[in-house]
Amino acid sequence: MTQAVPGSTTTIRHWLNGKEFVGTGGGTAPVTNPATGAVTGHVALADAVDARTVIDAARAAFPGWRDTSLAKRVDVLFRFRELLNARKHELAEIITAEHGKVLPDAVGEISRGQDVVEFACGIPHLLKGGFTENASTKVDVFSLRQPLGPVAIISPFNFPAMVPMWFFPVAIAAGNTVVLKPSEKDPTASIWLARLWSEAGLPDGVFNVLQGDKVAVDTLLDSRNIKAVSFVGSTPIAQYVYERGTATGKRVQALGGAKNHAVVLPDADLDLAADAMVNAGFGSAGERCMAISALIAVGDIADELIAKIVERTRTLKTGDGTCGTDMGPLVTKAHRDRVTSYVDAGAAAGATVVVDGRDVEPHGEAADLTDGFWLGPTLLDHVTPEMTVYTDEIFGPVLSVVRVDTYDEALDLINANPYGNGTAIFTNDGGAARRFQNEVEVGMVGINVPIPVPMAYYSFGGWKNSLFGDTHAHGTEGVHFFTRAKVVTERWLDPSHGGINLGFPQNI
Repeated sequence: MTQAVPGSTTTIRHWLNGKEFVGTGGGTAPVTNPATGAVTGHVALADAVDARTVIDAARAAFPGWRDTSLAKRVDVLFRFRELLNARKHELAEIITAEHGKVLPDAVGEISRGQDVVEFACGIPHLLKGGFTENASTKVDVFSLRQPLGPVAIISPFNFPAMVPMWFFPVAIAAGNTVVLKPSEKDPTASIWLARLWSEAGLPDGVFNVLQGDKVAVDTLLDSRNIKAVSFVGSTPIAQYVYERGTATGKRVQALGGAKNHAVVLPDADLDLAADAMVNAGFGSAGERCMAISALIAVGDIADELIAKIVERTRTLKTGDGTCGTDMGPLVTKAHRDRVTSYVDAGAAAGATVVVDGRDVEPHGEAADLTDGFWLGPTLLDHVTPEMTVYTDEIFGPVLSVVRVDTYDEALDLINANPYGNGTAIFTNDGGAARRFQNEVEVGMVGINVPIPVPMAYYSFGGWKNSLFGDTHAHGTEGVHFFTRAKVVTERWLDPSHGGINLGFPQNI
């Protein structure tokens, strides 16, 4: 397997028709180990010709996969599930080496993606149509759902396995073919998954990987042979993907950024809330779209709650993700520097830096971690709504505390925010929680749960500037996104006759 590992300078290539594809673009970008800063490989950057070649492979494979029986498609999915269960630790090591997140977090990411694989194994139930006999005299009417064709998945760096798995299991099970365009920051997981699909028996051309940058993205968006696009990333890019993709008649689900708030009411269990804020604010180094980045403390609880959070952050170890640490580095030096600039700006604007992660000492066994992209847990108090540390999506381990007097002030802050991805409330008052879930203008709500990512049989996605398009990921909405409905009206004037066969009916 082509794999970027410390000390190597391998090239991570494209994948089509069941094998690696070198391409003709010639350009590459470095892939680094965020814990050391070392370049561990180079990823191919597709040109437009490479992109069209991969798209053509998906297009050529579609008729055969569409016409493959549902039973056989699901059988391949089950084999993929079993292989992934047995070997997910291999994939976790790849993710840690290229993204930086700690190994248990990488394993957890894969497990949540596996939930969607398992959901897709049950897709026959969700593809059932309806039937009306004798709707008119000797006329029957029935409905069915059919696949779209080749579809594209454009995924972000923060979850190189889980986010693609939000989409491709459902797309493939429904009979579509897939072109995955992973982030160029951590591209090797995509090739590992492609090999696993081949091992599971997926026909060549059904799952393809196109490495690259904006050229690859734009070619996917502009190609009329790509029938739908699923995207996860920042809000400006999500809006760009939505507008450019729909301009060529595609279905687009573009999941954008977030500024997730957690409201802690005076009656909340503050120990539970403090644990939750540390987990949701600093897990995966804050590089997740469901991270809590704004803590709204209601009433007079802020001092006590902050003290509990500070106590917990002192126990956290930031360092090499392979060495039993709690939090790894950020994905690139440029991103680390961007995140720290927000901490600097917050302090300059009057926020109090209660816990400062800018000078964290990394833990680990690597010979040299000094060039890693480190930022430890950071807690800012007395943040106000006009500060950039509050208004912008930071995507790092920075938790901002905003103090308000009432529930209504907290709710107004959330509803005024341009994002609407996830939110949470901590309270022991069922009436307050019920009111919050009804009034808050956010797509995913947690009650005493900090990161309300739904199970795979529900659908994932936010409101407002956190989603462009009408369809969320996975669950029933995901099945509907990757299929289209057809209604057939039929009349048969003569009965048909079959031959005699005493054998047991087979699903083939």
